[in-house]
Amino acid sequence: MIIPRQDRMPNYGPLVSYPQRDQRPGFNPHPEDLSVYGSRGSLESAPGYATPTVAERPPMAFYGSGSTTGCSLPLNLGVTPYPAQFPPPRTPMSMSQDPFAPGCAIRSPDVEETSLGRSGGVPTPATDNRLPRRSSHRDEFDGPHQFLRPPPTAIVAAQERELPHVPTNLLVQEQDDVLSRVNDRLSQCAFDFIAKYQFPVPLEQDKRPIQVPSDREWSEWVNLLKRLATKRRIPARVLYQGQIKQFITILENSLEMRHAAKHQSRPLKDDRNILQLISAGLQVAKILKDAACMEFMDTVYRQTERVIQARKATPGFIG
Repeated sequence: MIIPRQDRMPNYGPLVSYPQRDQRPGFNPHPEDLSVYGSRGSLESAPGYATPTVAERPPMAFYGSGSTTGCSLPLNLGVTPYPAQFPPPRTPMSMSQDPFAPGCAIRSPDVEETSLGRSGGVPTPATDNRLPRRSSHRDEFDGPHQFLRPPPTAIVAAQERELPHVPTNLLVQEQDDVLSRVNDRLSQCAFDFIAKYQFPVPLEQDKRPIQVPSDREWSEWVNLLKRLATKRRIPARVLYQGQIKQFITILENSLEMRHAAKHQSRPLKDDRNILQLISAGLQVAKILKDAACMEFMDTVYRQTERVIQARKATPGFIG
């Protein structure tokens, strides 16, 4: 009698002995099975027992192709068939079905369902359930929109009255002089800031390399600083209170300085607008932490404000 090795035998639970009455006709265990499952009495005494021939013995169960590498492992215990009280072993898995073996692919049951259509197995694109992509050339105002309720007639009439007079006490030459001084000082401030922290300045074919602040206009300095901030070349620690998010907004508020200083055909600005432009330059010097430039801007602001107040107190001067 051949007794299988216990270390190669699967764990199907504790060994159980079956009474004589369970050996009913039709249950023909293999002689080797009795050493595994136990018995009561002799095989010859079991009713309906017939010694099986070699041809009647079921074949040995194998997992995979019988090799000891990869996803296959032979299982030759010689213990078949199994009694009705114990379920048969699981269906042997092939190499492509073993999800735990190295190199074996796991195939999801949803693959065919998602890759094939619902009718006739016709492949459908993966974007069937997605929303249609919005065209970049489509005008959003041509789509669903609304109109606000018009204001009352009295409010419209009050809005359409003649605009109130805003005092303008500075002459054109005085305005140009103030704005040019502020523009040049801001260029010097940007030049010193970039040179101090050694920020890279891209070379442009149509422009000469920068040697002095006047080699670039204030608008060009603003664009350069904005590009440095956008590319995260300027750390927040070099700015006042780390205001990196407000940096670009403060720079853009001062862009009108260059336009007002260079274009002589511009309309005359009122006093408050001139003071506002000087204040914008003061904010640029503050965020760049340039104390000397801040003092200059503050001095220009006070001088300009003093001239405006003096013109207002002059009798006969029409501002």
